[in-house]
Amino acid sequence: MTSSSGAILREPRLRINRHRRLCLSITAVLVALSVLGLVLSWLSPIKAPLKPGLDFTGGTSIQVERNCGDRCAELTVQQVQDALPAAAVVQLLDDGQAVSIRSSALSPADSGAFVDALEQVAGPLIATDTQINTIGPVLGKQLLTSSVLALTVSFAAVALYISARYARLYAALALLALAHDVLITSGLFAWLGLFAGVEVNSLFAVALLTLAGYSVNDTVVVFDRIREQQRLLPDLSVEDQVDRAVDGTLTRSIYTSLSTEIPILALILFGGASLQWFAVALFVGIAVGAWSSVAVVPPLLPLMGGRLPQRAATSGVVA
Repeated sequence: MTSSSGAILREPRLRINRHRRLCLSITAVLVALSVLGLVLSWLSPIKAPLKPGLDFTGGTSIQVERNCGDRCAELTVQQVQDALPAAAVVQLLDDGQAVSIRSSALSPADSGAFVDALEQVAGPLIATDTQINTIGPVLGKQLLTSSVLALTVSFAAVALYISARYARLYAALALLALAHDVLITSGLFAWLGLFAGVEVNSLFAVALLTLAGYSVNDTVVVFDRIREQQRLLPDLSVEDQVDRAVDGTLTRSIYTSLSTEIPILALILFGGASLQWFAVALFVGIAVGAWSSVAVVPPLLPLMGGRLPQRAATSGVVA
């Protein structure tokens, strides 16, 4: 008997279905809060489920570095806004050592006027570190469309793969887990957009695609364990098979998630402002994905009568 077979035959220490009501209740609360955040964002002046950044709306972004040695003189957002020749969104980065502004699309002359104004209020500046980026509204719409298309294609590919390898019910549950993970991560950023002005950009779309793949990987591990159990213990009920599968893969899921989250946490803390919210989206998404693969999909299987196709031990023909 292999160690894997021994683990399958062992009585599970954690029976996830005994905690089904608690797990699904927590999930329902998170989903409800996420939907509420998306709806409130849509009804707010943002006029969208998430606050779109420059990548999706188009406009001009200017970032300057202050040449002030070890410590920069105190500077406030209001001081910068008052000094600019036109309205713009202002952010102070790295404890005031850098200033970022975003506005509607500017001509080169207007961009120069903004930099001159920043020189007056926040200077001296490091000229070689000044960054000016302009994205037109057409390109912004193309980026948004491409991001949505990429996410849709990834969902379809996941459904085809799991349908071919397992069963349609399992594909439906995997898609449900993906939607759950994307919805809760997006809901968090809807609330951040409402209360902290956090915008989403193309990096946020990359984070959603990454967490989608990660979530499916964890879910497939549980599916594989159930399929192996059905071969060794065909008389077990679906509920017992699910409990054994979750118990047998829980340690692996925890270790894998933690080993992924630790470097992402370092990226949040030390990666700089440009990658901070991308890392936050990854951190939250992977945590939610680990939750869905253990506490959302498995408890739903017995409720839906889920059972993988059985294979005969001798002929290999699908029964």
